[in-house]
Parts: sequence; C-alpha cells; structure tokens
Amino acid sequence: MNRAAALSGLLRHFLLTLQLNFRSTQALIYGYLVPVFFLLAFGSVFRADTPLLLAQMGQILTISILGGACFGLPTALVAERERGVWRRYRLLPVPTGILVIGTLLARLVIVASAAGLQLFLARLIYGTPLPLHPGQAVVAFLFVALAFLGLGLLIAALANDVPAVQALGQCLFLPMIMIGGVGVPLAALPDWAQKLSGFMPGRYAVDVLQHCFTDPAGLRDTGFSIIALTVIGLAASLVGMKLFRWETARRIGRTALVWLTVAMLSWLAVGLTAAATGRLKIILPANTGYERITDEQMSQITYEDLPGDNELVTRLAPPFKQPGDNPFVSEFAAKTAVWPPGQIAEPGQQVRNLLSVAAIADISADLHEAEIGRVIFDELQAHHGRAQLRGILAWIILAPDDGTVITQATDLGLRRHPPERVVRERSTLYAKKYLGRLLGKISD
Repeated sequence: MNRAAALSGLLRHFLLTLQLNFRSTQALIYGYLVPVFFLLAFGSVFRADTPLLLAQMGQILTISILGGACFGLPTALVAERERGVWRRYRLLPVPTGILVIGTLLARLVIVASAAGLQLFLARLIYGTPLPLHPGQAVVAFLFVALAFLGLGLLIAALANDVPAVQALGQCLFLPMIMIGGVGVPLAALPDWAQKLSGFMPGRYAVDVLQHCFTDPAGLRDTGFSIIALTVIGLAASLVGMKLFRWETARRIGRTALVWLTVAMLSWLAVGLTAAATGRLKIILPANTGYERITDEQMSQITYEDLPGDNELVTRLAPPFKQPGDNPFVSEFAAKTAVWPPGQIAEPGQQVRNLLSVAAIADISADLHEAEIGRVIFDELQAHHGRAQLRGILAWIILAPDDGTVITQATDLGLRRHPPERVVRERSTLYAKKYLGRLLGKISD
C-alpha cells in the first residue's frame, strides 16, 4: 500500500471513529460529563483559594485525560471488538498500526475538547486565569495525553470484555487519584504516599501541566517529568500494540504476563530514578512546614556567617530597657500590633509577614532599622510560644522559598518596595538572628 492510500485510510478511520464516539452515550459521559463533575467538585472543595482553581488546574486536566484514556478509549475498543468491528477491519488492506493510530487520534481530539471545555467553564464560573504559557500548555497536554492513551491501549489489549475494562481502569485510576498526587494534592498526602506517587505517571502529569499555569519558568524545570511520561507511555503503547487483539475469541496467553511486566518495569524504573536523584522529597503544605521541623534539623543550622548587629546589613538593636522612653519604638510597636498581615491566623505565614517588615526596613536603610528589627522580635515572642516560634524560624531558614513575603508596608511608614528575592534573603538572616537568641547560640 502506498503512502497516499495509507493516509486516506487513516483519515477515513479517524472520522468514522469520531462519529461513532459522538453517537455513544457512554462515551459522552466519560468524555465530557465526568470531567465537568470533577471541575465542579474541585471548585467546591477549594472555594477559599485565590484565584480560584488556579493551583489545581494541573490536577483537574490530568483527571480529564486519565478518564478519557483509561476508560473512554479501552471501553470503545473492547466494545467494538465484541461487536466484531475489528474483525471486519482486519479484512481491509490497511496495516494494523494505521487503524490503531486513527483510533488514538480520535480519542486525542475528544480528550482535548473535554480539556478545552474545562478551561472554558473554569474561566466562566470561577474566573480561573488561563495558563501563563499557552503554547507550552499545549505541548504539556500532548505529552500527558499520549502517555495515558498508551495505558488505555494496554488496558484494551488485556481486557476480555467491557466490565473487565472498568476493573482494570479502576486499578490505574483510583491509586493515582487517591495517593498519586492527582485527586489529592501531594502536600496533603502522608510521607509514604508521596514517595509511592513517584512511581506513578499521574504525579508527573500534574507537574508538567501545573507549571504551565503558575510557574513563570514554564516547562523549564520539568525535564524529568516529561521523560518519565514518555518512558511510561512508550512502554505501554508498545506492549498494547504487541498484545492487540482483533476478535474476542482470541485470548491472551501466558506471554502477556511477560509483556505486562515489561510495561510495569517502566513505572519501577521511573520511580527508582526519581528516588535516586532526590526528586521524591517530601512536599509540605504551604506555611505548615514548621510542624515537621525536628531538633536534629534545627541543630544543623549555623550562625557563623551572620553579619554583626551593628553592621550595614540586618542591624538589630539591643533589648529595650524601657520601650516607652523611645517615642518611635512605642509608636511603631503599636502600629505593628494591629497590622493586618501580622495578625493572620496561620502562624507560619504570620511570622514570614513580620520578618518581611524587618527586612524591608533593613533594605531601605531606614534610620530606625535596628529598632524595627528589635520590635519585630519582641512582637514574635509576645504572640508565639517559644517552641512554636523556634520551629517556625527554623522552617523559614531551611525553606526560604516556601510561603509568601510582604514587599511593601507603607501603612507602617516604610515607603520602599524592594524585590521579593532580597526580602527573602534578609528575612532569612533575621530569622537566624532571632533563632540563635532563642536557642542560646547568640548572646543578646
């Protein structure tokens, strides 16, 4: 068969598959109703976030792709095989690969349209921003979709009937939803589940998609995730093609277990590589990492590199003997005590906000920067127990990029608006000075 005839056959089969899918109620439910259901469910669970659903779009789109690939595709293939459709296809003068590719392309269009519907509804209902990198989002979507379509093809090859598709699909779908970082955010999972998720493609799918929505660097730091999806998707696709069956009467033999082992070894290889390269570090919930800081971690913090209290950087006044004798200190302490960012309920973020004030004053070379540094230390000690404050300060030192920082505090009389990066650096230095005093490592 020449190339023109093969392309013509591919196009005809592609269009026919699309037509049959849009006639199927079951296909429409899996393809469109289920993704919309998950979108609304996430909107209800994360309704307090701002912007709403922006931090969950990677999960939402992954669920949509996963449902279409692990249920929609194999269900359609097996149902057609049971009706004898693929047995008739075998009589066509078209290679098997052409027909399978047509089916995969049709499913890719269906999954892509479902994802587009989710983006549209998220924007319409919740005002969710579009991806920061639209072009990269398309690339990420293709990597994820092709990887999961390979898994769907493998399920179709293994399943003897449609009920078996549901069972096999759930064996993939539920673990990735529950402990694979797809349905439940990684930060909310226990440590063992986070490590186990490194062996599942769902974690890497969420990673590449979410970077396109919220990371200014886009896909720059997702090379491993893209490789992981490619390895798992290729292995599943090759095994699925190897075990592909034209008719129901043909059963898979014992050799299928060998090929299935080959496919699963790709998951194992990805997970072990991720663990060996340090990519399975435990992810802590935002602003609560201090709760897991151990005394051993705290003891590893050093203070030799700190600038002196009277040097140009991170000046810090000695303890106030009579704060009321200094009008500026009294006034600034009163303002700080009612400053809204310093009164939020979440302890970790509250401390970061207050440290940001000391950092801004220091960066601005404020005339009272040393006194402001001391006021902030006193404010922190007044509102937090010693053990909790030690943990929070250690967390800020060990995880300086977690949480958020304040970059301007004009209501406290600080007019400068320094860069976030510098505020984080100075906040970490002040955290070290405060923690050193609490631990007796630095004399006060």
